[in-house]
Amino acid sequence: MTKPKMILIYITCESLKQAKEIGALLLKKNLAGCINIIPEVQPMFIWPPGSGKIDESKEVILLVKSIEEKYEKIEKKVLSAHSFDTVCIFAIPVMKVGKKYYEWLLSEIK
Repeated sequence: MTKPKMILIYITCESLKQAKEIGALLLKKNLAGCINIIPEVQPMFIWPPGSGKIDESKEVILLVKSIEEKYEKIEKKVLSAHSFDTVCIFAIPVMKVGKKYYEWLLSEIK
């Protein structure tokens, strides 16, 4: 039996409140073992698409620690709870993880 692959999911949110709400939802549904919130970042991107205008509104980063097989459910929950039309959400594979932390993470996700 192969071990589940750990992933780190990167999500941008409009506010600290939204990041906390989405993070709590994922934890309560046992889709994540842990979340981290980076309270304020300064993105720059073209918005609306094709307009040539640079948007510099503030964002909050929600980092979600989970396993690969939970990604689809996590994405579905995030999209249903998020206020953005185009949500930045993607998974980064974790190459190495401490044994005790990994075992704890799996026990939280169930």
